Amino acid sequence: MGFTVLVFVLLWLFQILFLEKFYSQSKIHDVDAAATQIIKSFDVDPKSEFSDKLAKIASENDLCIEVVDRYGRSLYTKEYSVGCIIHGKENGTYYYLKRITDNGNKPIWLKVNNPNNNCSTVLYGCSLGSQDFPSGYLLINTALVPVGSTVSIIKRQLMFITGILIVLAFFISLFVAKRIAKPIDSITEAAENLAKGDFNTKFDGRGFLEVKKLADTLTYAEKELSRVDTMQRDLIANVSHDLRTPLTMLKAYAEMIRDLSGNNPVKRNEHLEIIINETDRLSLMVNDILDLSKLESGKQKLTPSEFRIGEKLSEIISRFKGISEKMGYSIHFTPDEEKIVCCDVVKIEQVIYNLINNAINYTGEDKQVFVRQINRPDGIVIEIQDTGDGIEEDKIKLIFDKYYRSENHKREVVGTGLGLSIVKAVLKLHNYDYGVRSKLGEGSVFWFKISSKDVTDVQDAQ
Repeated sequence: MGFTVLVFVLLWLFQILFLEKFYSQSKIHDVDAAATQIIKSFDVDPKSEFSDKLAKIASENDLCIEVVDRYGRSLYTKEYSVGCIIHGKENGTYYYLKRITDNGNKPIWLKVNNPNNNCSTVLYGCSLGSQDFPSGYLLINTALVPVGSTVSIIKRQLMFITGILIVLAFFISLFVAKRIAKPIDSITEAAENLAKGDFNTKFDGRGFLEVKKLADTLTYAEKELSRVDTMQRDLIANVSHDLRTPLTMLKAYAEMIRDLSGNNPVKRNEHLEIIINETDRLSLMVNDILDLSKLESGKQKLTPSEFRIGEKLSEIISRFKGISEKMGYSIHFTPDEEKIVCCDVVKIEQVIYNLINNAINYTGEDKQVFVRQINRPDGIVIEIQDTGDGIEEDKIKLIFDKYYRSENHKREVVGTGLGLSIVKAVLKLHNYDYGVRSKLGEGSVFWFKISSKDVTDVQDAQ
């Protein structure tokens, strides 16, 4: 509506208030352009061509033209308007020639009233040839037709057009506003249902591209929220299940000590050892849940420090010596040239420990696990490989989710099911790349890359 009003304000200004001034300026411009053409052709074109050119200029621009020699004798005359001040007034030519000579043969512009028709008239006069010794003179006259009646007609037209278009603009604005608002209202209502927990809400974004994009974004958010809600329910169910088992065992063995083995040192110690192991398992689970919660909430901050990555890998692998000897696992380490890395040593240590523990849990019957350090120009890649059944391609993207467990895998070492989720959270906090390569029947390779900006040579560090 505002734009429509602005358009009509401009139309009224230019068509009504400034029309007469604009018309006068246009006529003066036409006279000036005609005079330029005539002056250029006066001493160049043959007489017949020059006369034809004058006639054409006069008819096209509604001009009266008079060309005289230095003595005032007429050479060419083209009268287009009856009763002009050049041809209609006796000795009119000599009167205006005198005005030119009195002005030092310089061009003159006059706006006078024509007594023949009582109209304003513009007259232009100049000398031809040299200004000091002119070979002739040029007079051009054109009437400024009264524009009052024209303005009156235009004004009436604009009044009708203004009224019609303002009404049309109002209804068009109303229609467009409703068309824009309807899908937004629909999306708002659907978003309110989503906020109440309805994850089957449909977002309809028909109408405009921007609204469709908003609807698509909210649909994607709905799917993610639904997935998170499902994962949350699964997490609660899994945690409840994993907590219930050790708690049941703790209670059962405590009762056995009370009722049966309290006076039997061998049985009592055996039952106490089971209670201690289950308590350790509960502590590990609670600690993992707390660590993951802090990482995902952003409350965990990095504490970077420098350490030797090859040395740290060897140290972590040595911690699994007891498991290796007891259960027959073999962990093979292939180091590269020693490097100094600067990152959170505690959290990176946790990542490596969890990945090795995961490989031990899911490796094949040969119980082989391979750890590799690979130095590259863009950073240091740490790979942990098992020889298990591998992971289906469509399941690889789920492997880092909380409590995800593939049916193809077995678990021999106690764990909480949150190890890979902690790995993902720590590596995202460091902004390090990570991933999985897997082939069914050949095992999996879990890897992460310490960025080159956090890596220095041992000699440079010294």
